[in-house]
Amino acid sequence: MELTISQYFPGVRPNVTLPTKQMFELLGEQGIRKMVSDHYDLIVQSPIKELFPKNPIALEKAKEHSADFFIQICGGPDYFNQNRGMPQLNRRHRPFKITAEARIEWLKCYQQVLSKLELPEDVLQSFWNYLDVFSKWMVNSYDVGLKSVINR
Repeated sequence: MELTISQYFPGVRPNVTLPTKQMFELLGEQGIRKMVSDHYDLIVQSPIKELFPKNPIALEKAKEHSADFFIQICGGPDYFNQNRGMPQLNRRHRPFKITAEARIEWLKCYQQVLSKLELPEDVLQSFWNYLDVFSKWMVNSYDVGLKSVINR
């Protein structure tokens, strides 16, 4: 199964469809927490590592927040809302320079993590589709002459 990164167009915010609840049903809370942790472990070694906490305690907290979010959007308990309030992810990420290129690096790390999960193809595709579109909403820095990039 190929997890394709779709083209990004600055300023365009496509509709986001939540992933199937089967993601939570099949992986469970601990499986989603491991998936997110594995993703962060790749991110902190990637070209966009400067966007993520360097302090191990802060990194673990970031993993927890992110896992809480994904557990919630995949149909699990609403830990994120309980602990952090409504997501408001654009506002929470505003202090960080997230470019279209950073989006691609973030997604490439998820491609690696998801390729190792033993889940039905339609469940993985549903989650991937969510990540691909959701990530477009997080881009908040537009470099002059920015080229849209497509995964090869």
